[in-house]
Amino acid sequence: MAFAPGTAVVLREILRRRVWAARPATVVEDRDDLQMFYVPIGMRWRAPDADGHEALIRTKATSRSWSLVERTWTATHVLSFAWPGAGHAVLHFWDEDWRPIAWYVNVQRPLRRFAVGFDTLDEDLDLVVEPDRSSWRWKDEEDVELGTSLGLYAEDDLGRFRDEGARGRDRLLAREPPFDREWAGWRPDPAWPVPTLPVGWDRVAG
Repeated sequence: MAFAPGTAVVLREILRRRVWAARPATVVEDRDDLQMFYVPIGMRWRAPDADGHEALIRTKATSRSWSLVERTWTATHVLSFAWPGAGHAVLHFWDEDWRPIAWYVNVQRPLRRFAVGFDTLDEDLDLVVEPDRSSWRWKDEEDVELGTSLGLYAEDDLGRFRDEGARGRDRLLAREPPFDREWAGWRPDPAWPVPTLPVGWDRVAG
């Protein structure tokens, strides 16, 4: 069943049948062809107890056991767009005063719905697009290269991830729906509270 707008869900990353990260988010839209989520400044989430990109990649590649710690999201307001079966999401970032910062294509495993949210796994490669969509650049290629050297990724995965990121970029730059409208002025419903992790966020089937 679809989640109603305003529902708090969890966006989880699942690695080797364990929770790698868990972010509460508010549902904006949950349709057959599109899922949209809002992540506000101030939400509290769970992340691996490792500091820095290199430590995270090494833990992700080699560990069978890790601890999750609570963190607070303080940097940006985020509106996320995802599509069933797509290996990417497109994110719109604003600063705390709602000034647009960037668009972002996050390469990730396709969303899988479960009782209180959606499962995915970040594939580490990203693509950053200027707010006016005038230019773009790849981000975190070195993380994928490190992951490949550690056996987390196959040799041809970087090319596959680039193709997926390019699909998200092309959706955005070609102004395909939902990007055929301007999102810079979007604001969440003021009645929505900061989402918290729903009961059952840490239960992984199988």
